Amino acid sequence: MSSTTTVSTTSRAKNTARVLTGNFLEMFDFMIYGFYAGIIADVLFPATDPAFALLMSWITFGIGFLMRPLGALVLGAYADKHGRRAGLLLSLSIMSVGVLSIAFVPSFATIGYAAPVIVIIGRLLQGFSAGAESGTASVYLAEIAPNNRKGFFAAMQPASQSASVLLASVIGVVLAMTLSDAQMHSWGWRVPFLIGSLLVPVLLFMRRSMTESEEFKQRRHHPSMREVSATLAKNWQLIGNAIMMILLTSVTFYLITSYIVTYGHNILGLTSMESFIVTICMAIANLFVMPGVAAISDRVGRLPVLLSASAALGLCAYPTMAWLVADPSFFRLWVAVVFLGCLYGCWQGTLMISLVEIMPAQVRASGWSLAYSLTYAIFGGFTPAFVTWLIQITGNRAMPGVALALAAIVGFVGTLLARKRLAEGRQQWLSIETAEAQPTDAATAPSQRGFA
Repeated sequence: MSSTTTVSTTSRAKNTARVLTGNFLEMFDFMIYGFYAGIIADVLFPATDPAFALLMSWITFGIGFLMRPLGALVLGAYADKHGRRAGLLLSLSIMSVGVLSIAFVPSFATIGYAAPVIVIIGRLLQGFSAGAESGTASVYLAEIAPNNRKGFFAAMQPASQSASVLLASVIGVVLAMTLSDAQMHSWGWRVPFLIGSLLVPVLLFMRRSMTESEEFKQRRHHPSMREVSATLAKNWQLIGNAIMMILLTSVTFYLITSYIVTYGHNILGLTSMESFIVTICMAIANLFVMPGVAAISDRVGRLPVLLSASAALGLCAYPTMAWLVADPSFFRLWVAVVFLGCLYGCWQGTLMISLVEIMPAQVRASGWSLAYSLTYAIFGGFTPAFVTWLIQITGNRAMPGVALALAAIVGFVGTLLARKRLAEGRQQWLSIETAEAQPTDAATAPSQRGFA
């Protein structure tokens, strides 16, 4: 192996770690709110009606997603214009302000209605930053990856989110083991937010040392905000197609991660400890499932993996949840969540690179981020509140399975509609490299592209 290759491999590994750390923090901050939504409802919202307070807490959770489309347009266009590194630094900085505001907000008993207002502002800032964080991170990872491993590298982004779920769950277990319910309501719920706040300076320092992707630097033209908007408007059908695929991700992720702790405790009557342990197991499994299945998609293609995963979720979601609620127990919760979580991991690990590949190259970050954030704003963020409402009006505790099944159907159809773009995905990378590299020796061109 040449020294040049060694340096390139080392640099790629370092930059991958730097981008994943910030993405880890983004999802960690979102997760811990979901994990402690029940306590936040008691502490920061009016306590006259506990059910209403819990619903309002979940609505506040969803409000953050309303800012994601705006963040996707502004920060995504910024990343397409000024670079992936600059966009990732800016999104992380804004995100840190949001988590600090929630970590230190006084209780409702202390400052009254100012408490939920501050939380809402913090969630809006988090949503604005998150609007472009995941998309820019996925695009960056895909652009620095070898041509035959782009799926594997892009899947590192959702895998880092599984790691954040894992850490948040471990912290939840430790707190549940060491603190009383009164202590959790008094100050314990703030501990994960404070941990997230302490990570911010370290992650900002790490991201400052990132290098820009070579593909972005070699691109001759970087579009302005107006050009980005025009290109996105021209490709509105493609954005809509991507939204159909992302809908399955948004609904599934928040139902089997942040919502499951509150669901297990408040709906099924299990302990918070049991729900946290189940979430830990699911997160550990997806640390391997997501990149592993994405690597398979590098060999067999994206289409068969996406179709298989969405079909399996559609067929299994409701029967699995019905089996769980028929006789709630730790074992049944573990089986249901880990099983559905692994099916989600198969889908999500492959979806990341698929979204990058179906987007026009000049608006990869903004197009990816816009489709993702619109879906989360419309569906994902409010999924826990919607399912909570459905359970209340129907009395059917298996309603999360209905939501998952419907989302899987939409994702399956969206994948079928995108099959042509998915087939052209790898050709897109090849054509971009051919146009930008312009090799002088045709005999050496294949090895320069990484397709030897």
